Amino acid sequence: MSIWAIIAIVFGTAAFMEFVAWATHKFVMHGFLWNLHSDHHKKDHYNFIERNDSFFLIFAVPSMGCFIAGSVLGLHTPWLWIGLGILIYGILYFFVHEVFIHQRIKWLRNTNNPYFLAIRRAHKAHHKHLGKEHGECFGMLVVPFKFYREAKRMLAQKSAA
Repeated sequence: MSIWAIIAIVFGTAAFMEFVAWATHKFVMHGFLWNLHSDHHKKDHYNFIERNDSFFLIFAVPSMGCFIAGSVLGLHTPWLWIGLGILIYGILYFFVHEVFIHQRIKWLRNTNNPYFLAIRRAHKAHHKHLGKEHGECFGMLVVPFKFYREAKRMLAQKSAA
């Protein structure tokens, strides 16, 4: 397998994971596994760890399975590289969702980047719904363009003032 094929598989898998995460968030987390996700919307606890954090493990299992399959079947098969793409998305998720959006670790607090502000605004719109119904903005990295336009407008007003 060529290096370009490997790069395409890794980054293609990482990009595809945004849509897997969107569908899982909308239909599984806000569906039959709401009992695990609900504490992420309603802060009815004082622990650093939430039941919702179990989804890290749920998403890690396919990645680990791909790493194992790739190790057994060889580097010429796509499995190791698919596992790496899933892992890269998981790392992005950790930094964007846990660190940047929810500030569970106090890094990356301030930004003037319209894309990152749009991500925060879209996630805030998602969290205004405390129940599992009537949700919006289930993605993490791909958000409706209106949030990007709002962020650019807000930054323009801030710099004009």
